[in-house]
Amino acid sequence: MSTADDLPPPVAVAGLSLDGHRLYTITAAQNAELCRSTGGEPAVDGSAHPVYYYVATQVAMGMTVAGLCAACDFDVNDGPMMGTSEVQFAASLMTDVPYRVSGEVLSLERKRSRKLGVMDVLTYRLRLHGLDGDCVLTTDNVWILPRKNLA
Repeated sequence: MSTADDLPPPVAVAGLSLDGHRLYTITAAQNAELCRSTGGEPAVDGSAHPVYYYVATQVAMGMTVAGLCAACDFDVNDGPMMGTSEVQFAASLMTDVPYRVSGEVLSLERKRSRKLGVMDVLTYRLRLHGLDGDCVLTTDNVWILPRKNLA
């Protein structure tokens, strides 16, 4: 097996802006539907289910999933996989409150895996802000981009 040193480098995307161009609002109705689908009830204080950290940031970031993959010279049809997603909440997510997303790509690293062969590991950070500019949460996401053509 060859080493990662003899592989062509991935495209340079670190620093690529993922700032959103539109607002995202978690409606009370959407939140209630999601909560009930998991066997729970929505919170009476108007706070949204915590899983919306991922939904809101992904939907309102400045690129689609296909667009982010394309920026990494990866075809979304080749199956990007979620590696990890870590979140730090500064405040609760609330229903019927508009949020905006800021973010950037942190890194794209090429590696070898026994199971997947050659892959790129994409790490990006997204932040969800209220209209007052306060950051409600920060999430770091890692995606695995299998590079079947480099095996």
